[in-house]
This record gives sequence, structure tokens and C-alpha cells, in this order.
Amino acid sequence: MNTSVPTSLYAQRRARMAAQLGANGIALIPTAPERQRNRDADFLFRHDSYFYYLTGFTEPNAWLVVSGDGTSTLFCQPKDLEREIWDGYRLGPDAAVGALAVQAAFPIGELDARMPRLLENRDTVWFPFATHAGLEERIAGWLGQVRGRVRYGALCPEQQRDLCSVLDEMRLFKDDHELDTMRRAAAISAQAHVRTMKACARMLREGKDVREYHLDAELLHDFRLGGSQYPAYTSIVAAGANACVLHYRADVAPVKSGELVLIDAGCELDGYASDITRTFPANGKFTGPQRALYDIVLASQEAAVAATKPGARFTDPHDAAVKVLSQGMLDVGLLDAKKVGTLDDVIEKRAYFAYYMHRTGHWLGMDVHDCGSYVEPGEVGAVSERKDPLSGELIKNRPSRILRPGMVLTIEPGIYVRPGEGVPEQFHNIGIRIEDDAVVTPQGCELMTRGVPVKADEIEALMRA
Repeated sequence: MNTSVPTSLYAQRRARMAAQLGANGIALIPTAPERQRNRDADFLFRHDSYFYYLTGFTEPNAWLVVSGDGTSTLFCQPKDLEREIWDGYRLGPDAAVGALAVQAAFPIGELDARMPRLLENRDTVWFPFATHAGLEERIAGWLGQVRGRVRYGALCPEQQRDLCSVLDEMRLFKDDHELDTMRRAAAISAQAHVRTMKACARMLREGKDVREYHLDAELLHDFRLGGSQYPAYTSIVAAGANACVLHYRADVAPVKSGELVLIDAGCELDGYASDITRTFPANGKFTGPQRALYDIVLASQEAAVAATKPGARFTDPHDAAVKVLSQGMLDVGLLDAKKVGTLDDVIEKRAYFAYYMHRTGHWLGMDVHDCGSYVEPGEVGAVSERKDPLSGELIKNRPSRILRPGMVLTIEPGIYVRPGEGVPEQFHNIGIRIEDDAVVTPQGCELMTRGVPVKADEIEALMRA
């Protein structure tokens, strides 16, 4: 349980959610299940983000039930001194009422017996759709028991609604406590990147055999040293040509002097993710072709940062980055103007896609790819159609989300050059991405992750130190 956040904050979130359920609605939110890794060993448990957002409770085997009148009921593991010797402390139902500010708490073993009565005489049952395997079937079983009592005057909920639609919108806007945690997570992750850059150059200067997993170990060391619970996602540590694989995982490949290293890694702190990517020369000095492409990516990120502000659309940073990237590709000869045409042609035909094939950002929060609609809610019905110039697929466009203070997103343009016909050889196997975490502010945006250098000269100076 996160004791650094006041219990009242979670109670306030539950109250805000309850106000949207309808007076006779009820919401069911389970935490994540424990998962077996192999014989007699489980994967490290990580709570469900929706459940944690509403409770701050990190134990497994728990459910939260919230009624439209604001009443909250928790089901959790009972106190068991023998099991606690093996598995650790349990809060237990008796202590949960006061510790979590819920109105009632029961042992998890009573869930099946009590849930039909909690659902009885409700008109709508809310739960997160498509998030927990078997959840729909279990709720259906409880509703079947409610229907079995209709002859005694019981009413069964007539509607089932997706609770994600309510919670996603709430989670999209971060409060001060969330932003404080995310800034601290960003600072830990930035320090880990700094440590890893310096360690890479130092080990190569000392003539050591450097592998991707060595750099991964440096990241993990600083994540834990800073107090984070675990990585927010599987770290990408990609040396040389491996950087052209977007979701590459740190492996045994050698880190060679003269090549670039792309690291996409961030820690999770108290349930909140950070997400940083830096690309740096393994030996601390960019080559000419590496620097040329790096400066293009950095300029594209700066354009995207400038476009990240209240009132802008979520797609505006991407469009700004694509414009700079496309012009840069033309300038250095990655794209041949005689074949692809002007800058406008490159953008319209998506000719840049050969070297930049992902979006420039995503929401960030409790999940590294956090929840929240990318479509402006009040404009969902404004649909237009376009034909994708590469796939020929007919795509339905809806107005992109309007950025507002409190939203947090990543800004992460890149260039990835695989060898191929007509591709200038000096750029072969260069993969570059630069990623920072931005919170939208009333004035523009704040980059929370600039504790690690981003300009090429600053990276070289750091790695010489």
C-alpha cells in the first residue's frame, strides 16, 4: 500500500467515479491475478492499474465494489499468520476499513456468496471490459443467481457498461500527487541513463568486452538504487544495427566503438511509469553520418515539443516532427527528390515511412502506454475518410484529442535506416530515437526527463567526463 499518498485522495477518486455510475449503478473492479512463472515460482506481482488508482492497495486477491451512492466495499485476503510467514504481511478486512477509507471489507473467500446480493436491485453493472480473462463469465454467473430470485421480487441489472470509459477519462488528467510521482520516476530514470552512458564509454576505454546486457544491468542498478519498484517495461538496449528493431530487447550483442547505442528504458515508481529514449555513440564520439541524422531527429523533437501546448491536437506534435524529419531526409539524401518529389509530396505519400514508421508519442501514466482516448470526445461523430497511400486501406479519421493541462504524453521521433537498394551506405544500420516525457501546462509543456542530456555536444561531453 502506498502510504505516501493520503487515503482521502483515493476516496475522492471513488466518489468522482461513483457520481458517474447513476444512483442505482454498481461498479466491480478486480486487481490483477497472480501468475505462475514456473514450478513453485510466480512472476513478481503487479497490481491492476484501475484498482490501484481507486485504492492505493497493492495486495493480490482483492476486489473493489463501488455503488452509485458512493459506498465502497473491499474484498481482500484475510489475516493468516502462517501464510504471512511465507508470503508477507496482509492488511486484512478489519484493518482495511480504516486504512483504505472504505465503508466495508470482507474476506475474499466470501466474494461469490456476497456479490449476487450486492448486484440485486441494481439497474446497471459497470466493470472494465476486455481487461481480465474470465471476468465477464464470472459476472454472468452472479447475475444468474440474481435472476433466480426474481420470483421473490429481486430485480436484475438490465445494463452492463464499460467502466474503462469513465476511468480512462479520469486517469488522462494527472493530479498534483501523480505529477510529483512521475517527476520523481523521471529523475530516477534520467540518472540511470546518465550512469549507463558514462559506463559504456568508460568500459570501452578500458578495453573491456561490453555487451548489451552490461548496459541493461547499469539501468537496473540505478532504478532500484533510486527506490523504484521495477522497470516500467522491458528495457530496450540496442547496439548498432539492432537499434533498427523498434522493440528490440537487451541481449548478448557486443557494443562496439564507432557504433550507436539506443536505450529506451524507464522505471516505475509507486505505480507510475517513466519512459526515456536516448541514442549515443558507444565510445562517446559521433561520426559524421551519425551526427547528421541525430541532429535531424533532435530538430524534429524540438518542433514537436513546441507544438505540445494547450489547445493543440494530439496529432500536432507528430505532424511537426514528420515535417522536419522529411525535410532532413531530403537534405541528406536518404530520400531522392527526383523520385519522391517535394516536401509536401513526401508527407502526402508518406515516403518518409521507410525510415520513420511509428507515431511521435502516446499517453503516459500508470501504464507506459496509458489509457485515454486519442479522439476528442465531443467530436466523435465528425468522421472523414482517406485512402492510405501505402496500404491502400480506407481509413476513418476522427478529430484528434485536444491537449489540456494535466495530460502527460511522450515525444519520441526517430530515424531507422536498414540497408537497401538506393540507401546511402554511410547511413546503413543507424537507428536513432530521442524520447522525453511531457506534461501539458497552461503555458506549453514541461519536459520531465531532461535530467539526461539530449544535445549531441552535451552527450559527448558527458561521456568524456
